[in-house]
Amino acid sequence: MSLESVPPKYAQLVQALQRRIESGTYPPGSLLPSEAQLIGEFGVSRPTVVAALRVLREQGWIASQQGKGRFVRGRPAVATAERPRPGQAYLTAPESETAGEVVEAAATPAPHRVAALLGLEPKGKAFLRRRLVGRDGEAAEIVSVWVPLELTEGTDLTSATPLPQGLRDHLQGRKGVRFDHVVEQITARMPTPQEAKQLGMPRNTPLLAVYGAVRDASGQALAVAEVLLPADRHELEDAYPIG
Repeated sequence: MSLESVPPKYAQLVQALQRRIESGTYPPGSLLPSEAQLIGEFGVSRPTVVAALRVLREQGWIASQQGKGRFVRGRPAVATAERPRPGQAYLTAPESETAGEVVEAAATPAPHRVAALLGLEPKGKAFLRRRLVGRDGEAAEIVSVWVPLELTEGTDLTSATPLPQGLRDHLQGRKGVRFDHVVEQITARMPTPQEAKQLGMPRNTPLLAVYGAVRDASGQALAVAEVLLPADRHELEDAYPIG
């Protein structure tokens, strides 16, 4: 996701901190200001700071050390090449790190695309965990995770409480499965009336839909993450080295 054209405050904070790192204000190896210091200096909320620091960590600009704080690593060789893709980010980041609420958690027939990615028969059921994610006090994204029914037994996916760990770690710890790779697809469509209402967006504005199909080393489908982004607020961007 390009942070250049995303209006939320966390993206603006990411850009400000990146500029300071690039200018040498925060040189490599230095300790980044604490969350409290950033809140006070930039006049933003703690969730905004936490979201910005998570992005910087995922992109490789900073590193965290337990009990010591966050240290500057510097500008990555290719700043966006090794960061988690949109689908991957929502599979690995703890739900408790982002503001939002669980709006649905139930076994339900999977949409055609999701059923195909999970290897289910048409109209086959899967477990759906859907969250409405907020940024700066406003609904920003709808994140839906679809999991085969047999993988939900003995997990906390049915709980309305945000998971303190990412879906990957939760399923690996509870079910012993191992995420090997993600097949990501990006498409665009118009929102349903409910989606437009949840996101507070005009019905004539399209959604960017990012699908991340998780597979184990054998190619077996383990989960599908669907991230819905209002197209007028987000832009998807990628960068990669040329060999």
